[in-house]
Amino acid sequence: MEEATAKRKDAHLDLCATGDVEPAGNSTLLEDVRLVHCAMPEMAVEDVDLSTEFLGKRLRHPLLITGMTGGTERAGVVNRDLALLAERHGLAFGVGSQRAMAEKPELGSTFQVRQVAPTVPLVGNIGLYQAVQIGVDGVRRLADAIGADGMALHLNAGQELTQPEGDRDFRGGYTIVEALVKAFGARLLVKETGCGIGPEVARRLVELGVHNVDVSGLGGTSWVRVEQLRASGIQAEVGAEFSSWGIPTAAAIASVRRAVGPETRLVASGGLRTGLDAAKVIALGANVAGMALPLFRAQQAGGLEGAERALGVILSGLRQALVLTGSASCVELQRRPRIIVGQLKDWLAAL
Repeated sequence: MEEATAKRKDAHLDLCATGDVEPAGNSTLLEDVRLVHCAMPEMAVEDVDLSTEFLGKRLRHPLLITGMTGGTERAGVVNRDLALLAERHGLAFGVGSQRAMAEKPELGSTFQVRQVAPTVPLVGNIGLYQAVQIGVDGVRRLADAIGADGMALHLNAGQELTQPEGDRDFRGGYTIVEALVKAFGARLLVKETGCGIGPEVARRLVELGVHNVDVSGLGGTSWVRVEQLRASGIQAEVGAEFSSWGIPTAAAIASVRRAVGPETRLVASGGLRTGLDAAKVIALGANVAGMALPLFRAQQAGGLEGAERALGVILSGLRQALVLTGSASCVELQRRPRIIVGQLKDWLAAL
């Protein structure tokens, strides 16, 4: 089991680095969000304050490098490089699923990033159904082992159903969420993995006491597609049919914000690639924008220097979007007018 998990992690990295993991027909629907230009912003670029709070710490920029990997030597390098990037620029950082670490504790070093990122809000990560198996104490041990500020509980039924060795029993989810809320309080983050969280599920999570939700919508890496590319036979065929399954990121973040009100901290991830994408999800109600693939690919192509350059482009784009809407902060951006058109308008009318 342990070796299979490690091999799967490296296969995931290979596919995400070069493979067809973003189906062409999938869309975040962020193209249906129009931010309104302010011809006279009456501010300097230096006036923009992008800081926000996340997991009890202050971010200089409202970005989370979302959890993607861990469990192999190669994954450890990725984690350390991107965590160092987060430390330099005041971002949050999440590790990938710690399932491999739960199965084989000696793999913990591939998730250890505190030596390069001592101050970042660090998010651990375990799947909902692995959490059911190892219990609250097991989840707490995983968080403590890497010095995490918070723990992400990821929901990935779509991925599991396509994964050849994936889970097939999805009972007991809300029960473990309730138990983890009691153990972690505001340190718990519940997240999807590319199929999106809708308003009904979000409301129930908040009713159970969840303070942080990452909608992780459709439009970026499809983990159903990743597993489809690994599978064969019936699972590969059905995976192809469902590789565009989910709630687009823009529809998820806007509808969930409307459903849960202003108190819940929302992360919007799933297909964000630019600073303008980040600005749009913040305008729709996100507190933090999450992304991983563009920085991972830049790191694979050009190491830490490549990832640094890619992040610089993203942060410059985000700052420019605020200036061009006349917004000195993310809170001001959320008060500015925005236009919703096309399919996104239809989604929001239906949700």
